[in-house]
Amino acid sequence: MKVKISILLAFVFFFSLGKVTAQTKVKEKMVLIETSKGSIKIKLYNETPLHRDNFLKLVKEKYYDGVLFHRVIKKFMIQAGDPDSKTAKPDQMLGNGGPDYTIAAEFNPNLFHKKGVLAAARLGDQANPEKRSSGSQFYIVQGEVFDDAKIEMVEKRLGKKLTDKQKQIYKTIGGTPHLDGAYTVFGEVVSGLEVIDAIAAVKTGKADRPVEDVKIISMKIVK
Repeated sequence: MKVKISILLAFVFFFSLGKVTAQTKVKEKMVLIETSKGSIKIKLYNETPLHRDNFLKLVKEKYYDGVLFHRVIKKFMIQAGDPDSKTAKPDQMLGNGGPDYTIAAEFNPNLFHKKGVLAAARLGDQANPEKRSSGSQFYIVQGEVFDDAKIEMVEKRLGKKLTDKQKQIYKTIGGTPHLDGAYTVFGEVVSGLEVIDAIAAVKTGKADRPVEDVKIISMKIVK
């Protein structure tokens, strides 16, 4: 009888554990970004917990409220997160601000640079061989749609083949495949891709900074 009870308890335990694990996988945190060009809703990946938790911490502290998209390149990406941009004068060089820490890279082959992904900016390889991420600066990919010839060129540059899934997405949705494996991807846009396109289309000047400021008004965690 004791053996039967033990087996039953074990079954209940593992069933409950599996249920909790399944629930954990679907509970991805969402962040709403209100910008001067419209709203963007982003989900953060559980597969990159260091970046997820740091981003949520900064959102709770209202760290990003008032920062600018200080670097915008059409068909590439829009970048923000420099706290110095909150009080920046016109033509002021930006991109060096942030907290006094970096984050260890969290590369995942299943998370790649398709259009709409959120990724961490960082210093270049020479100064940052471990590819550690900035403590606050991030970018959202706009990218472009690739054909077979361009994908082949990217594969030669990366020295590896893209998966069939990656190729299909880059040939339809688009993105920036040459950044895969070099910068940590830690979330993606679930609504507001048209806002990304609108920001990417603005006129820019020196150092790819928008001529007219594009601001993050606020960020908040939503369900």
